[in-house]
Amino acid sequence: MVRMSAEERRESVIRAATSEFARGGYHGTSTEAIAKRVGVSQPYLFRLFPSKKAIFLAVVGQCMDDIARIFAEAAEGLEGEEALHAMANAYTRVIAERPEMLLMQMQMYVAVGAAEEAGDHELGEVVRSGWMRLWDTVHLPLGADVGETTTFMAYGMLINCLVAMGFPPDHRVWEGLYPSARAKGRLEI
Repeated sequence: MVRMSAEERRESVIRAATSEFARGGYHGTSTEAIAKRVGVSQPYLFRLFPSKKAIFLAVVGQCMDDIARIFAEAAEGLEGEEALHAMANAYTRVIAERPEMLLMQMQMYVAVGAAEEAGDHELGEVVRSGWMRLWDTVHLPLGADVGETTTFMAYGMLINCLVAMGFPPDHRVWEGLYPSARAKGRLEI
């Protein structure tokens, strides 16, 4: 049997924690559940990450990086409306194929509100920084137009909410969205 390096094990923790946090949120997810999903002990988990918060921050960073990469790859060599539709198609495809990514986004936004209310601003800073990376990633392909970028990001948040609530693709709530932004299928949670 081949042993995983510490970095490979960290990556497996991030993947497992993404699934756990996506479903249970920050406060509803135990490090015990994460360790069990990875197949390691809690003490080993804490050798890889100093705290539950550190695990959550790593998951947040990975989620934001993945979305930025998806947008960048979809828009590569494209501009304006072509870029918009390519990014929208890529995003709707990934949230249909990897629903934990959508749910993780929703959980991170809720966690920011709760953390800020409790006086902890670190998570908010990390999430806002990731959001700005997403903004910057889509801004140039959309012609560096603030209105277009705002509309794209707003549609993305609306899509997140509609999919998370389980609206089927043929429901009338999707009618106002451009075709590439419509849900391709039902989110299976």
